[in-house]
Amino acid sequence: MKCWITKNGLQIHRVLLGRCNCYLVTHENRFLLMDSGTKTSWKRLVRGLDRFGVKEDSSVALALTHCHFDHAENAARFKETYKAPILIHRSEGTLLKNGDNPEIRGTIFYTKVLTAILSNAKLAARLRYEPAEYDVPVDEALRLEPYGIPGYLLHTPGHTPGSVSAIIDDEIGIVGDAMFGIFPGLVFPPFAVDVPLMVKSWKNLLDTGCSTFLPAHGSERSAELLKNQYDKYRKLYNS
Repeated sequence: MKCWITKNGLQIHRVLLGRCNCYLVTHENRFLLMDSGTKTSWKRLVRGLDRFGVKEDSSVALALTHCHFDHAENAARFKETYKAPILIHRSEGTLLKNGDNPEIRGTIFYTKVLTAILSNAKLAARLRYEPAEYDVPVDEALRLEPYGIPGYLLHTPGHTPGSVSAIIDDEIGIVGDAMFGIFPGLVFPPFAVDVPLMVKSWKNLLDTGCSTFLPAHGSERSAELLKNQYDKYRKLYNS
């Protein structure tokens, strides 16, 4: 499993790869899991966590970048198994408690057609997941030191209204679907409810000073690439 290490020695392990990348931040026997993946990946997630010492009695928290099913489907089971608090943006807390998805809206031709054919009502019915009670609401930012992790959660809306990113040690950003890492040289995601707002969130991510960004889909992206993409899309969307 791939690992990133900050200059101060914090480790970020990609414990789940596939439908949704999930990252485990470790610091002095304290753990933060970013996103929980789909229910079909539960066993792989547990094996990955076990490899890095996360047990049922560990000090671990779960932060959800947003509550689309592929990020939140294991949230309830994770909370029960590891007795972990769940951190999520306040605007998506009720959705998580009901097992509902935020709106899914395409940003490119093919995904626009897809989301037009499959209305959000149909998608919502198909993609429901086990509801989970959240513990800590995030507003514009939330410090992570109470959970043993030097860093903070930052509100980065656009993909969904309540999307958040984790800024770890002012060096690495774990960004969920605020950007994608699937296509070379690109960060633009195929789904977002508010593209101009998402582009503004890219600027906020650049302002954190992070050099590396870890998306939930695909591979890492550099600050240089994000800056290039931001300069391109802010002109298109006047962001």
